[in-house]
Amino acid sequence: MLLDGDEWRAMLRGFQSEAWRLEALPQYLVPQESGELEAFRDGKRLDPHAYSSTYTEDLKRLRGEGKRKGRVHIVVRPLSEYLQFEFSRYYAPHVIAGEDVRILDVTDRENPLPDVRDFWMFDRSTVVLMHYEDDGTQIGRELYVGEPADFLEYQRIAIAESVPFMKYMKSDVRS
Repeated sequence: MLLDGDEWRAMLRGFQSEAWRLEALPQYLVPQESGELEAFRDGKRLDPHAYSSTYTEDLKRLRGEGKRKGRVHIVVRPLSEYLQFEFSRYYAPHVIAGEDVRILDVTDRENPLPDVRDFWMFDRSTVVLMHYEDDGTQIGRELYVGEPADFLEYQRIAIAESVPFMKYMKSDVRS
């Protein structure tokens, strides 16, 4: 089943305890981000402590309700321009607001999840496969029909092999 529009928004809002994502691409082409990406290219940066958006406010609300959102992004250095943008524009404010963002840097080691593609998992039971063109343009979301055991294992490995975003940003391995 393909998810779009209201069905997708309901999935993102309707989880009971945890929404978790694995990201594996070096860039995502999101038309709504084009202006912000241009500002980033022009050297404009935001203060992640002062930044507020619908997403960060939602993260704070979820945390207050005892719910969790998290993700692991698999990266290879040097970081793409998009990842540099995403790290400063989204990840830093999202971590401050309560999201558990982690980085799995596979530059100098074997990727423990070599064939795993992007997905969301909700409440450790519902998996949505994210489909992208090679350039990072999203072309669909598909509700996975089957047992989530493999995806639970992917999550376990990704978390065990990654580091918290803020720790990654403080290290000198990003260059």
